[in-house]
Amino acid sequence: FLEYVLDQLSGVENLLARPMFGGVGLYAGTVFFGIIYRDILYLKVDDRTRADYERAGMKPFTPYAPRTTTMQYYQVPAGVLENEEDLTEWARRAIGAAERSALHKNRD
Repeated sequence: FLEYVLDQLSGVENLLARPMFGGVGLYAGTVFFGIIYRDILYLKVDDRTRADYERAGMKPFTPYAPRTTTMQYYQVPAGVLENEEDLTEWARRAIGAAERSALHKNRD
C-alpha cells in the first residue's frame, strides 16, 4: 500500500515517507501532511479543506480507538486515492493546511 501511495503521489515535490508510531508519516520536504496507518491514507485538514472530506463521508484519524481523540487528518476517499491527479491535488491542499497550521502555531 505504501508503494502504491508513493507512486500515486509522484507529482508531489520532495516527497518523503518516514516510519512513525506503527505507521508512516508523509512529508513534502519538512512539511508533515499525511499519515498512512493500517493501509489507510489520511491527509491534513483545516477549516478550508475539512468539508470536502466530510461531504465524501470520510472520518478523522482516531489513533487511540476506542477513545474518541481525533487528529486533524482525514481518510482520503477511494475515488481520490485511485486517481493520481486528484490525489496529488488533495495532497497539495493538505500541504497548504499543514503550512497554515504551522504559521498559526508560530504566532502563538
